[in-house]
Amino acid sequence: MKTPFRKFLSLIIPLLIGLGIMYYQYSTMTTEQIEKTKISFLKADYFYIFLSLFIALFGYWSRAYRWKYALQHLGYQTKFRNDLMTVCVSYLVNLTIPRSGEISRAALLKKYENVPFDKAFGTVVAERIVDMLIFLLFLAIGFVLQFDKIYQFLIEKGVKFETLIWLSIGGLILVILFVLVWIYAEWNIILKLKQKLSGLIEGMQSILKMKDKWNYIFHSFFIWFSYLMMFYVTIFALPETSNISFDVVVMGFIFGTLAVGFSNGGLGAYPLAISTVLFLYGIPKETGAAFGYLVWTSQTLLTIFLGLLSYLLLPILNKK
Repeated sequence: MKTPFRKFLSLIIPLLIGLGIMYYQYSTMTTEQIEKTKISFLKADYFYIFLSLFIALFGYWSRAYRWKYALQHLGYQTKFRNDLMTVCVSYLVNLTIPRSGEISRAALLKKYENVPFDKAFGTVVAERIVDMLIFLLFLAIGFVLQFDKIYQFLIEKGVKFETLIWLSIGGLILVILFVLVWIYAEWNIILKLKQKLSGLIEGMQSILKMKDKWNYIFHSFFIWFSYLMMFYVTIFALPETSNISFDVVVMGFIFGTLAVGFSNGGLGAYPLAISTVLFLYGIPKETGAAFGYLVWTSQTLLTIFLGLLSYLLLPILNKK
């Protein structure tokens, strides 16, 4: 298979998935529900939408600063404006091919700051690992806070208590088997995985050794705090969502974050995930859909604006 064709597939498949999800959500709603969704868009208090976008700017700023600390640890003094603009461009690129923005960040920094691609890319990979660990923390908190609700939902869907017990036992056995295989197996695939993982572990350890490690860790948590807050303030844009509890907000945030990876920038998947979670907590489907699309559309437009602006400014501000 030719490389251009692979690139085409990596672009078109997530897009088709997103459009398919949008069609599915649309087809499962009645004409009345669709009209109510439109009304929700019109009556929304856009002050809170713009407030969420303002908070989002702090997330961009913090991510750029965190990256600067990692680059300084490697001995590279980069201009903050270039760090920030490459981050903005990477978010835009991620809207086309999921997770391709990481490559663009490293490539742009090589072009405008002469940081070796492999060094820059290594710092981005380390960031992603840190982000994953923090998200897993969110996931654990959400599961603990909503255990009763999740359990009740599974029971209502016909999942028996005995089934849950056996699934838990099976999962525990698989974890034990994986650990044993990882420690004792000499298979080539395991050895290659260990080799790759050792590099990632080394990258994580370098974070703990860096001079500004506490600033790096602070910004890592602040980034996710800003993400959560920009999601939280949006609930006040609609009267029907303004009274939902913070733990429900956390669950919506978790499932929305998971949905982003299913399609280009969460196209279709993000609003559906938000609508589904809110529906479990008594929010009408049409209101959940409106809320999901309000959040997704506003954040996507901000991403496009900042990404294009940064892409245009980078060569202008770096003229020699």
